[in-house]
Amino acid sequence: MEPVHAGVVVQTQRLTKDYGAVLALDALDLEIGPGITGLVGANGAGKSTLLKILLGLVPATGGRAQVLGHDIATQGPAIRAAVGYLPEHDCLPPDVSASDFVVHMAMMSGLPKVAARERAAEVLRHVGLAEERYRPMGGYSTGMKQKAKLAQALAHDPRLVLLDEPTNGLDPAARDEMLGLVQRIGHDFGIAVIVTSHLLGELERVSDHVVVLDGGHLLRASRTDEFLDATGVLLVEVLGDDATARMAQALAAAGVATTPRGALLTVDATAGHPDGHEVHDSHDIHDIHDVIRDTASDLGVGLVRLQVDHRRIEDVFSDE
Repeated sequence: MEPVHAGVVVQTQRLTKDYGAVLALDALDLEIGPGITGLVGANGAGKSTLLKILLGLVPATGGRAQVLGHDIATQGPAIRAAVGYLPEHDCLPPDVSASDFVVHMAMMSGLPKVAARERAAEVLRHVGLAEERYRPMGGYSTGMKQKAKLAQALAHDPRLVLLDEPTNGLDPAARDEMLGLVQRIGHDFGIAVIVTSHLLGELERVSDHVVVLDGGHLLRASRTDEFLDATGVLLVEVLGDDATARMAQALAAAGVATTPRGALLTVDATAGHPDGHEVHDSHDIHDIHDVIRDTASDLGVGLVRLQVDHRRIEDVFSDE
């Protein structure tokens, strides 16, 4: 494998893991840089296997990989010294407090006892467990357990953290809180993050880059904003008595076809101009905006939303 150039956090070359009955990774070529990278795919796509191989916890069947410039086959201890890991499954000792657990993990990573205690208090405060840190973790909620796992992943001030399904099992409020912590780690603390999820939409919110795995193959890797390109569809929301139905009728009369989407109307801005010619440029699309705005005004309904619709990460799978 060629040496990793500056700015590359993870690089794999034909990385393969064959369990016999299951080919978890199939000649995976991948390059991941700094920032927050979302690693997405259905259960069984190879996400957790890839993280464990990168940590040196599971040997690869074939291929090579480097993490922060260290070879996974020969430099596992150096990788684990520089990388934090939040495993998917519950692995916390129930009769131990979060404070003692994070102190222990920090000392295991080489910090002296006093420094480990200071670091543990700091990261537990960052993840929101300052008040509960002396309680045994067996009595924690799922959200608190995930925070404790995140705290231990940060205890040794890593350069990279691997977060395996950190929102798994969380209610919506706890999920939002965890995603906020992930953003803070990557953007405020400047630590590179690789976060996995089978819930594709949530990674749109926090990731700078997205890697999509499917059956051990790389389906696509790019900046998140490239996944979320404009679709050419406009979303229209109006407010008032029978406003949506009246708006649809009036737009149809003006030559603008609409399609209902829940409480919204969608307009394919590329399908055609109200005067009958094909839409070719942004000026034509602005004309459609004007027609929608003027129609709402003529009807006396409130135009709550008129915005461009965007692709979602899920669309990558439907495009294949």
